[in-house]
Amino acid sequence: MSTNVQLILGGARSGKSSFAERAAIESGKEVIYIATATVYDDEMQQRINRHIDDRPNHWLTVEEPLLLAQALKQHASEDTCLLVDCLTLWLTNVLMAEQGQPCDELQQVKSLADYKEELLAVLGCLPGRVILVSNEVGQGIVPMGELSRRFVDEAGWLHQDIARIAKQVTLVVAGLPMQLK
Repeated sequence: MSTNVQLILGGARSGKSSFAERAAIESGKEVIYIATATVYDDEMQQRINRHIDDRPNHWLTVEEPLLLAQALKQHASEDTCLLVDCLTLWLTNVLMAEQGQPCDELQQVKSLADYKEELLAVLGCLPGRVILVSNEVGQGIVPMGELSRRFVDEAGWLHQDIARIAKQVTLVVAGLPMQLK
């Protein structure tokens, strides 16, 4: 178990990002926001813009759609709080890259298992504080498509693996945080 990792889960518009941002501010550390979103359409750009508008301007933002473990290693220090928003967008990017749609043609695409192994290994040894935001997607209807079902399964397994490592796990519903661990 890592004493500095917190996993914050919630559904769409549950308040998880706002809760994570408050936790980052309350850490008293320099906040570095690691954004995993990739702009695929205008609606996604609007979502990204809303997140940009909601967070403090003085936070450093690092955009990293695939190489999350490397970004965490590069920016972690005793004086920082790394806020990753969000793991499910990162997972989407990795799955899309596996399907031949890399976010950046210059990056060598690895398997999800490789990316996940790197992430889990680095989470256990980072200095400072790490807050990971992710969508809880496993409580709804089972999707019809194969890739969608794989996404839900992989997200659930990723959350379980990180929850074992994390000191704190919080589920946010209707803006209300519930401490799970």
